[in-house]
Amino acid sequence: MTEPIVDAAPALDFDLKRLPKVSLHDHLDGGLRPATIIELADAVGHVLPSTDPVALGQWFRESADSGSLVRYLETFDHTVAVMQTKEGLARVAKEFVEDLADDGVVYGEIRWAPEQHLQKGLTLDEVVEAVQEGLDAGVAVVEESGRQIRVGQLITAMRHADRGQEIAELAVRHRYNGAIGFDIAGAEDGFLPSRFKDAFTYLAEHNFPATVHAGEAAGLESIQSALVDGRALRLGHGVRIAEDISVEFEDADHDSDDDSEDTVGMVTLGEVAGWVRDRGIALEICPSSNLQTGAIANFGEGIENHPLDMLYQLGFNVTINTDNRLMSGVTLTEEFELLVETFDYDLDDLLELTLNAAESSFLPLDEKEALVEYINDAYANLA
Repeated sequence: MTEPIVDAAPALDFDLKRLPKVSLHDHLDGGLRPATIIELADAVGHVLPSTDPVALGQWFRESADSGSLVRYLETFDHTVAVMQTKEGLARVAKEFVEDLADDGVVYGEIRWAPEQHLQKGLTLDEVVEAVQEGLDAGVAVVEESGRQIRVGQLITAMRHADRGQEIAELAVRHRYNGAIGFDIAGAEDGFLPSRFKDAFTYLAEHNFPATVHAGEAAGLESIQSALVDGRALRLGHGVRIAEDISVEFEDADHDSDDDSEDTVGMVTLGEVAGWVRDRGIALEICPSSNLQTGAIANFGEGIENHPLDMLYQLGFNVTINTDNRLMSGVTLTEEFELLVETFDYDLDDLLELTLNAAESSFLPLDEKEALVEYINDAYANLA
């Protein structure tokens, strides 16, 4: 299949923080407030690189901005360390929701790995319940302020461990207590989703949806395994699907009075890319994080080389996310601002990206339709 690349829309001058947003890819242990980390670390005796909130936040950003996913993941040693008690988990979850709402997020799916929070003796069920307690408290605070937000847990298994079946059963067990989906995360390269094939089969048998980290640190093989073995309805990041797209430029026909040498890019999609696009499988793209971890190294170093714009123009189901707000030092508003500045996106583009996320959420259909209607109405009123 071959399609032309079209020009981007004009730039936008607008207060993007006011726009309602949907967040599908945001890690609980990657969104803590530095001040909270310091207080919780002091309570449990964990040593941090700094006890100054500003300096600690800067340390996280600099350590994460290395171009290596492995080093990026090492920063989580400190956040996970302070999330080992019911009180710590609940507080982090509550503040997480408050911070999302302050950025204009009206629906958020929050992913985290319960197996990483058992060091102080809590059980898997207890940590899920503690996080849900915090999420509920955060939603209540937001509603008391006259705003609205809804959130859900994406229960995640670590792909280098062997607890996939156990975590899948945990997710299904809590499907009526805040768990809305399943994920696998962690070191992607060398750990294909096929390792968890039985767990994904279990989830499918129980009609429980899955999104799978794929196409970040590894390429098409990882994506293919996520689709086949993981039955993924969404791809976490998925940005390296662009490696299955070829672009050839040729001179375009132009009027003889025009001396310009315009070129037209003809795009050919490979089988995996065609499957993902034509079936609307959502890409949970995290622009700033992708730069930090080197996920787009094959396309270039700067944000202007990120293939998300090409994917968006070609009709892929692109959604925009933050991944880890602490490590990347970014909000969803700032990710949108980056796209406006880099690709000249306008209000219609941001609306389409937001609706993509809403329609790709793991909400029931009637609630999804209500969310879409709310977003459309909000954009219409702002326009």
